[in-house]
Amino acid sequence: MDKTLRTASTGLSAQQKYIEIISNNLANVNTYGFKKVRPEFQDLLYETMKTVGNVQRSGIVPVQEVQIGSGTELVATTRQFTPGDITATNNQFDMAINGEGFFIIRRPDNSFGFTRDGSFVRDRNGQMVTSQGFILEPGIMIPDNAQQINVSRDGVVNVILQGSVDEQTLGQIQLARFINPAGLRSIGENVFVETVASGPAVFEQPGINNTGEIIQSYIESSNVDLVQEMVNMIVAQRAYEINSKSVQTADTILGTAVQLKR
Repeated sequence: MDKTLRTASTGLSAQQKYIEIISNNLANVNTYGFKKVRPEFQDLLYETMKTVGNVQRSGIVPVQEVQIGSGTELVATTRQFTPGDITATNNQFDMAINGEGFFIIRRPDNSFGFTRDGSFVRDRNGQMVTSQGFILEPGIMIPDNAQQINVSRDGVVNVILQGSVDEQTLGQIQLARFINPAGLRSIGENVFVETVASGPAVFEQPGINNTGEIIQSYIESSNVDLVQEMVNMIVAQRAYEINSKSVQTADTILGTAVQLKR
């Protein structure tokens, strides 16, 4: 019965973590550029009670092995980079990526971060930054007398100054691609950093080599499916209840065994 209790406890722990992951997905249903997370479980070590080819009275008889597992555990969380809905905002600083790729930002320690959140603003120095103040790379300086900003689908940033009708080019926005974007590590604030699993970032011009295009005045929403997450929560809740039932059953059997001694 001790094994039953230990096995059931791993199931309870796994389903609790599953519910925590679902809760985080639901909490970020309105977070720009958020990518939902999917848990991955695996079964634990098996104890072999009987091996193939046991010697029996009639000689060596090939029988199937008898194995009893030890439960389950959460081994990984995989981020799903399916695109979210792209909606119009009528804000000239907002940008969405239609396809693969990430905006490149510079973190306070001068390292690169990557995001799908294209809700940019202009800081007091005229630079395009994220809502948290991370600078968009390569740096784009917008003059104070800028009247209109135009970003082409291939990332070229043009500006029309007050009193002028001609466009001036300010710079070229680049995007980053990864061989395995699911290997990126999320550090919060809608920012990812590269890891060994993701591979190094490949900087590309938008629209080149399967890199997505930039759409100005649009923003990418979260890719969380509310209906699917609610279904997942019900499944996780029922699984938790079943595992707790295993604990109750084992406790009842132990209680019955104790009563036999009286």
